[in-house]
Amino acid sequence: MLDTDSVGELTQSSKTSFYYSFSLLPRDERAAMHSVYAFCRYADDIVDEDEERSDDIPSGLIGIDEKVERKRERLNRLRQEVERCYRGESRHPILAPLSTVVKRFRIPKQYFLTLLDGMEMDLVRNRYETFDDLREYCYSVASVVGLICIEIFGYRYEETKEYAVDLGIALQLTNILRDIKGDAARGRIYLPMEDLRLFGYSEADLIENRYNLPFIELMRFETRRAREYYGRARAALRPDERKTMFAAEIMDAIYYRLLEKIELNEFNIFKEKKIRVRAPHKLWIALKLWLVTRVLVNRKSNDME
Repeated sequence: MLDTDSVGELTQSSKTSFYYSFSLLPRDERAAMHSVYAFCRYADDIVDEDEERSDDIPSGLIGIDEKVERKRERLNRLRQEVERCYRGESRHPILAPLSTVVKRFRIPKQYFLTLLDGMEMDLVRNRYETFDDLREYCYSVASVVGLICIEIFGYRYEETKEYAVDLGIALQLTNILRDIKGDAARGRIYLPMEDLRLFGYSEADLIENRYNLPFIELMRFETRRAREYYGRARAALRPDERKTMFAAEIMDAIYYRLLEKIELNEFNIFKEKKIRVRAPHKLWIALKLWLVTRVLVNRKSNDME
């Protein structure tokens, strides 16, 4: 069985932005986030395993072949395991530790079920016609993770839920822009088809990694949209909520920096070297935000005395 120490090792070994954001949390919250992250990784691995590279996968809904059907069956079994987790009956190596977390922090079960629904979308569709379609996907795979996180961090205002939802969408849109090349190689296009048509850039152009003026204008448009969601999220976070939300603000800062780097590279995400924020920079961002938050909170406390 995978114990809580092993779950922690899993998150540390990945060195993702998620890891850097919660490494400075109090011990109990950090352990809870390790369990949530392990669940997300486990579910994501079900969807991504044995995914073949393809330059000619039909657009729209994906045909349900045997491999896809097996993955959907595994996701269904995981849904059943979530139900057992909430009854305190799970013996699953990932869900058993999570059972204590969801009970202690009163995390709604629907968040985990919605997350699995979002991951299943990747098995049955590889195109999104409108931004409304894409936003639904982003909510399911990213915003609900944010909603889970704020239950663990603790929050006082309903607006903080709006913060979690909008920040989740912003982060996922940034992920999509970074991963355009790799996703296209697997036959997946997350950019809305209506946006491609608006700028005269075709699916074939994207799959062939064609870097031209229409692509640059398309990317500039998509980047502005992502920035809008970052702005909406920041506006929804009250100043006196920042102390508990500093881990989410670290995610915000790291991914916003990634968005800036995409812009600085003139949106050429087709280069051989993937655009990323390096580990030392992530660590610097995490420490800086943690310290800034502490200074602001202490200053406010002193002003109130």
